[in-house]
Amino acid sequence: MGAALGAASDWFNFLPIADYPVIADHAPYFRDWVEHASYDEYWSRWSIDEAYEEIKVPAIHTGGLYDIFLSGTVKNFVGLSSASASVKSQPQKLLLGPWTHMPWAPVDVVGGEVSTNEVDDWQVSWLDHHLKGSENGVLDHPVTVYLLGEGIRNFTAWPPAEARFVEYFMHSQGRANSKFGDGWLDREVPSDEPVDIFIYDPSTPTPSLGGHSCCFESVTPMGPADQSIAEVSRMVLVYTTEPLVEDMLVVGDAFVTLYAASSAVDTDFTTRLCVVGPDGTSINIQEGIVRARYRDSLVDPSPIVPGEVYRYRIELGPVATRVPAGSAIRVDISSSDFPQWDRNFNTGGRIGFEGPLAAVTATQTVLHSGSFPSSLSLPVVPG
Repeated sequence: MGAALGAASDWFNFLPIADYPVIADHAPYFRDWVEHASYDEYWSRWSIDEAYEEIKVPAIHTGGLYDIFLSGTVKNFVGLSSASASVKSQPQKLLLGPWTHMPWAPVDVVGGEVSTNEVDDWQVSWLDHHLKGSENGVLDHPVTVYLLGEGIRNFTAWPPAEARFVEYFMHSQGRANSKFGDGWLDREVPSDEPVDIFIYDPSTPTPSLGGHSCCFESVTPMGPADQSIAEVSRMVLVYTTEPLVEDMLVVGDAFVTLYAASSAVDTDFTTRLCVVGPDGTSINIQEGIVRARYRDSLVDPSPIVPGEVYRYRIELGPVATRVPAGSAIRVDISSSDFPQWDRNFNTGGRIGFEGPLAAVTATQTVLHSGSFPSSLSLPVVPG
């Protein structure tokens, strides 16, 4: 096992992806996955969200706030909770906490009241109620979240009904590259401002530091981590608020609206949401990505026109954290987060079947003006 894990880090760099030797020998279905890069009948057959009406059992949906399957866990809870009356008659519960993927390893979150693994206790209580009839209060709250930086909170739904989006707009004087640049976030809609430009070279991708990965820390980055190494790169645009004057409770599904152009016919735009402490440490909370060809549809991909400005919505996914007063909110924009996501070679070619010689360097332009107000949207609940 140890030797296999040691070799796994080399697998990430193997190209083309579809021809991984070990996977070809032991998991031949992986090539089928790669061959179906778009959402088609192959994926529809396996998609649970097309079968919600057939699921008529009570379920507890458990996910870690740094779990690779966090977004899917929340999506299924919401889908089953909003399905037809016959399905809704079966109780659904969402349980989220400061964990990575199974065995629900706790992450080191400063200020949190709960960092231990309580998943087993919740599952036993759930089974005791439904199999033994125990009135143990497990259904008192449809949503229970152990917030990063705070502890337990209960809600009636996801996203919380009391959440309201707060929009932070990106600004700069045209030099937002790296944390040493002049990018900032505030509530004011930008006026005419110069664009920010960075270069994306697939051969030198922005590294994944922590995050929502799986499943061995020695191989794949997981959990919160200082992003300083990535944020010194000029291939990363960095936008940061002033330190908050009071605590902010962010619970719900965050997203970024990005107006951008590329010299390529296809590319990726990635974003990372961070909390910056008074000491300058930048800790990742969530990440997101959009592949330009899939900007409008996962079913019908289409290339982009080089140099043309497009509006991208980059889903960051579920967030549940208290940002303390004195800390700042930061968003990083790049075109890679590797190996959490595969590298886009900027060619518009067949995903997973290209080798390193196919890679094209792209010039990326991010706009933030009255006509193109790039922004970060955070779901904020009363503290």
